[in-house]
Amino acid sequence: MVSLIIALVVLLIGFTVYGKLVEKVFGPDDRQTPAIAINDGVDCVPMKPWKAFLVQLLNIAGTGPIFGALMGACFGPVVFLWIVLGSILGGAVHDYMSGMISCRNRGDSIAELSGIYLGGPAKWIMRVFSIVLLTLTGTVFVNSPAALIARLTPEVLNERFWIVVILVYYVMATLLPIDKLIGKLYPIFGVILIVMAVSVLGGIVFGGYTIPEITLADLHPEGLPVWPFMFITVACGAISGFHATQSPMIAKCITSEKQGRAIFYGAMIAESVIALIWAAAGVAFYGATDLLNNALSTLGQSGTVYEISNTMLGVVGGALAVVGVVVCPITSGDTAFRSARLILAEITHLDQQKIRNRLIITLPLLAVGAVLTQLDFNVLWRYFSWSNQTLAMISLWVATAYLMKEGKARYGSLLTALPGAFMSAVSLTYILMAQEGLRLSSAVAYPAGLCFAVALFVVYAVLLRRRLQKA
Repeated sequence: MVSLIIALVVLLIGFTVYGKLVEKVFGPDDRQTPAIAINDGVDCVPMKPWKAFLVQLLNIAGTGPIFGALMGACFGPVVFLWIVLGSILGGAVHDYMSGMISCRNRGDSIAELSGIYLGGPAKWIMRVFSIVLLTLTGTVFVNSPAALIARLTPEVLNERFWIVVILVYYVMATLLPIDKLIGKLYPIFGVILIVMAVSVLGGIVFGGYTIPEITLADLHPEGLPVWPFMFITVACGAISGFHATQSPMIAKCITSEKQGRAIFYGAMIAESVIALIWAAAGVAFYGATDLLNNALSTLGQSGTVYEISNTMLGVVGGALAVVGVVVCPITSGDTAFRSARLILAEITHLDQQKIRNRLIITLPLLAVGAVLTQLDFNVLWRYFSWSNQTLAMISLWVATAYLMKEGKARYGSLLTALPGAFMSAVSLTYILMAQEGLRLSSAVAYPAGLCFAVALFVVYAVLLRRRLQKA
């Protein structure tokens, strides 16, 4: 329990101290934001700060900080370290920079920002990569909530029925102006999400469960290679490239750049709190990582969440917790498809103020998502996880290029270059070793990942030195 308390305190300190450092390096000012300068009534719409925070939180807090945290807990309490440090030094920085740089560029997507700061080829790579990731994300966030809702309803209202219902909702959320549906529902969902997290934490504390403490032995659990698998498995609770597709959406809605730290950096810290609670619930409820792993293998992610919630909190409390877990993925899935629509609109130059143009993009996009729901969830999750962290890697290098170009503090770009190099090593090492990758041995993958990260950092250091000499 001490480890969990320390982790929560460190997250709060990170937001207060490191978050202010990141904000100082970026330098928000009083220029007009897209919500004021453009204000198209569809995507660029002024939103109150508290509402923008809740929308950002629910956009990014899909099943990742819940399912990912539970799977990450199989590595032992060491997962707390990754969630805390990964979020403060990487994830929250990533989210803040992607949102604020987009705000400085008329709310452009991460794909367009890649073109501006890394060049034309990077723009097209990121366009394709982002659309694939967002489609996978939307699909993953159809299957998982549908499976959970089906556990609470009569047999006739099965998982397939709820998949159709969720897809219909996604069509409306993708088409309608952001303040008409998302802006009205998300504050309610936000309350449910907070109540869910507090309820599960209360179940751990007052239920007499014991949370194992972090020890050096946990750094290398037998049979579970922490590097790089834990850093891919636990994405949304620590650092997630998916967030780089979501932050520009809210960058279109904030009314002042100075709201950025609370909304972008703060929402990531809040998501990490959710991930910590569910990681703690997993190791505390089952008592041993091998038992948790067995539960995930036999019951699946949805079944494991249902068992933990129902047992810890009773039928009513368990239903409330499950509803909260359902809200998370649905409120990320809808904005995943919405972000994909916006990227496709940037490519096709279709004016999104016209409902016909929104339909032309949305309907085929959702049709692809409907087809993908027929694939195995675990397969989708593995590909989503890797592509997610690879997008995070690229987004951090985009932010680094921006900071260098704008001359933001002498060495301010180190705030994004260091986590960018780290995620570069994670991404390449994983795809070389993973079953869905090249299946190479660690003797090959580890040095290759390290060399890749070092090479990118050396290129960055050389470019930074040249820029400083010119300055």
